[in-house]
Amino acid sequence: MTMQGKHKTLAQTLSVVVLMGALAWASVPFYDWFCRVTGFGGVTNVAETGSDVILDKTIKIRFDASRERGMPWDFKPVQREMEIRIGETGLAFYEAYNPTDRPIAGSASYNVAPYEAGGFFTKIDCFCFEEQILQPGERVSMPVSFYVDPEIVSDRDAKYVKSITLSYTFFEIDLPEETASLTRAGNTDLN
Repeated sequence: MTMQGKHKTLAQTLSVVVLMGALAWASVPFYDWFCRVTGFGGVTNVAETGSDVILDKTIKIRFDASRERGMPWDFKPVQREMEIRIGETGLAFYEAYNPTDRPIAGSASYNVAPYEAGGFFTKIDCFCFEEQILQPGERVSMPVSFYVDPEIVSDRDAKYVKSITLSYTFFEIDLPEETASLTRAGNTDLN
């Protein structure tokens, strides 16, 4: 192989490596965007206010809670299910309890099932929008307000959905540095 052929092969190889790296880097934000736009994977919408339209048709909302392995909190929905009118704003609460002797920070991931309902389930406010820190022995009630978009009744697949399950999984995250510093210094009055 000539020197020019080696340079061409090297340039092609580097181009493929750069292209693959760019595709890998872009895949996560692209997938997130795709899921938010289509509701694929049970990703919900977010709104500032409730729906302007409330239908006479109702839908059952179920609530589920789990913890990542090793997460020491107790975590559960206060109410297992509710029935609301489509478009009506619902308010549900989850309860978390830290039974340990140390502050623990947690973050919640969520999912909606069935998947075809994800694009129509809209959260107005949710504890899952930010990390939570529970002090030793602290028990908190965490709200989520939501509605089911009335457009669900016109969707080819989602119009047959009779119940939606909102699931949260809490997992432990690192304490913010200022909280961790106070804990190391012996100050446990962090509220």
